[in-house]
Amino acid sequence: MKNMSEQRKPLLIVEDDPTLQKQMQWAFDQYDTIVANDRASAIAQVRRFEPAVITMDLGLPPSPDDPAEGLKLLEEIHALTPAAKVIVLTGQNDRANALRAISLGAHDFCTKPFEVELLTWTIDRAFRVHELQEENARLLAAYEAPAMSGIVTRDPEMLRVCRTIEKVAPTSATVLILGESGTGKELLARALHELSPRRGNRFVAINCAAIPETLLESELFGYEKGAFTGAVKQTIGKIETAASGTLFLDEIGDLPTALQSKLLRFLQERVIERIGGRQEIPIDVRIVCATHQSLKERIVEGRFREDLYYRLAEIVVDIPPLRARHGDAALLAHGFVRKVAAEQRRGSMTLLPDAIDAIGAHAWPGNVRELENVVKRAVIMADGSGLTAADIGLSPAEGEAAPLNLRHVREEAERRAVLRVLGKVNGNLSKAAELLGVRRPTLYDLMYRFGLK
Repeated sequence: MKNMSEQRKPLLIVEDDPTLQKQMQWAFDQYDTIVANDRASAIAQVRRFEPAVITMDLGLPPSPDDPAEGLKLLEEIHALTPAAKVIVLTGQNDRANALRAISLGAHDFCTKPFEVELLTWTIDRAFRVHELQEENARLLAAYEAPAMSGIVTRDPEMLRVCRTIEKVAPTSATVLILGESGTGKELLARALHELSPRRGNRFVAINCAAIPETLLESELFGYEKGAFTGAVKQTIGKIETAASGTLFLDEIGDLPTALQSKLLRFLQERVIERIGGRQEIPIDVRIVCATHQSLKERIVEGRFREDLYYRLAEIVVDIPPLRARHGDAALLAHGFVRKVAAEQRRGSMTLLPDAIDAIGAHAWPGNVRELENVVKRAVIMADGSGLTAADIGLSPAEGEAAPLNLRHVREEAERRAVLRVLGKVNGNLSKAAELLGVRRPTLYDLMYRFGLK
């Protein structure tokens, strides 16, 4: 059996003349030649083998004297596999159709009857070009930062959020992102867009709380010339601007009640009417929303439509606050120090142990945004290269630092587990040993070691 490196490259030959088919197979036996004699069989072979290079005669059944069938096949191949290199074979006096084929995506052309050496050189060159383009695409993919590159975490709950984003992104589902201010809701919304098939189109963000109610409708839906005083020209809104892309509605909980009805109609019908207009405009756009408020509470208060909520909440992503992401505050702080120090040309700067302890002990009510701002100020204002808790603007962590030695951590966890189980079983040692999954002598040893009578 041949290794992958020794396997011959597949070359598809589209030719309806059986004699010429055999001649070409013999002439190009260095390749794994596949043959097709009409448009239907050629498309079937393309789907099955995905050849990098294809040679094809423009004159194919049912009308071999008419290039229309060959040109149609060329368009279909280009739609199926744009990277494939198609070499068109034409008659001596058929340069016009050859050039037309090039305009439709053909890589090159040769005239019939062809010279074997010239066509072999053309095929070899097509394979090299295809390989170079594939390698270039791989290098670009490796160079480009992944969509999730701005999210730094080791917390299991936050990692689950990231996996959810990756699963949902390729779909067309409307996503509602919940989380406190500063947790990175827009960062995740952008990741949804970049991981989706819509990434080549626009990501448009609008903050529903930052725009006055009187202007928000025109911002979202646009308006026609003369719709109101000052409307001197037709203006398209954010929904229309985001067509074929993603519209991110931040702080959706602050959307006025009147606009909630209009947004609900758009989500149901996928059409809009500009203010002052009568024409219904169909829009294909993905909606991603975010809020730090409890929409269910606002529904109870009568400030948010329940039917709109269920339209928006096809997928709900709840971002945990920074204080609940164990170890992430220090991890993020180290990254922010490196980033800001490079931006401000402060050289190499590090967080000292008391600063790390203080960061870990702080509640961070402003979440990641607050942490980034605090670190930025500290890097700019610090006199030395080592940042202390005072530089960060935090009090040193109170109380005894949590043990970092693994043996101490394990012993503390075992002590707490034994205490919790003993309290649960009211001193029944047989039951306690059963719940802990150990034998009674082992439980006695643990109680003796931890001084538990």
